[in-house]
Amino acid sequence: MSRRPTIIDVAKRAGVSKSTVSLVLRKSAAVRQETSDAVQRAMVELGYVYNRAAANMRSGGAGLIGVVINDIRNPFFSEFAAQLQSALARSGYVAMMANTDEDADQQDQMIEALIQHGVSALVISSAHGDVRGTFDRLKAARIPAIQVMRRADPRTDAFPFIAPNYFFGGQEATEHLIKAAGPRIIFVGGLPNSEVTQQRMSGYLDVMTRKGLKPQVYHGRNNRDFGKKIAKQLIGEDTPVDGVLCFNDFVALGMAKVLSEPSFRSFDQAKIAGFDDIEEVRYAQPPISSVRCNIDRLAEITAQNLIDWLRRGKRPRREHLTAVEFIARSLS
Repeated sequence: MSRRPTIIDVAKRAGVSKSTVSLVLRKSAAVRQETSDAVQRAMVELGYVYNRAAANMRSGGAGLIGVVINDIRNPFFSEFAAQLQSALARSGYVAMMANTDEDADQQDQMIEALIQHGVSALVISSAHGDVRGTFDRLKAARIPAIQVMRRADPRTDAFPFIAPNYFFGGQEATEHLIKAAGPRIIFVGGLPNSEVTQQRMSGYLDVMTRKGLKPQVYHGRNNRDFGKKIAKQLIGEDTPVDGVLCFNDFVALGMAKVLSEPSFRSFDQAKIAGFDDIEEVRYAQPPISSVRCNIDRLAEITAQNLIDWLRRGKRPRREHLTAVEFIARSLS
């Protein structure tokens, strides 16, 4: 079936009337259990998703776009969500936000609810974890969906991927750190199985390898506590560190907190850089450099790709990497 399945298709597959399917969707007690089970099986087989707001959408109501964010409390993601909401609104679309709090099961439930409430499409910055089933249902239901920041599903022919060029950012940051600080540059933070970690780290590894330098990586959680932990660990080592490229600004802020303490002045020559360039690092002491991901531009490109897909049937290209910029603050 090349189109999105309808309630009529479900009725035919289950061998019942359209009104019976409607009763099942409304969880009516008037339908026998075996009939309800047959309808439910037909829905799964066809990839049908109940759209509670379909009538409103057909009558010309505002188009709804589901925006699923993995951690809205992180200023990097909240800024993207706000910018995307504004970009969609300028074209007459209303964004329905959902924060999954890095919970794959919760994400699955939220996406199902957004589809049932009539979203025309989805923008997903996915939670970590096993999300294949969620994307399988999206594909079966033929709901346009764009992945942003994280490529949770490799099928970019069905779910196009838009993200900052993390590899280039890692290269630029490492080049600057080597030039300004010295050859012993380490990479701190990031979950080892995360594609975002691999992308940000790969730029670092590329530069270190090309220059014949030994890379050193400390994987861990992407927060201040992990940054503090590694900073204290490094202070006790015999070989000095010249510079640190952190997975994100939170790790960098944690390291900077330790290194700014008077008892650790012997280590304050280390140069620290992060990723994302959130507002807090712009005023940090000691100064923290960062890879700015130009979130406003990323949001505009995402919105335009989605709108072109919905209005013109122009599917976005499979992968679109947006420009990043290294902001050097601590490099003197």
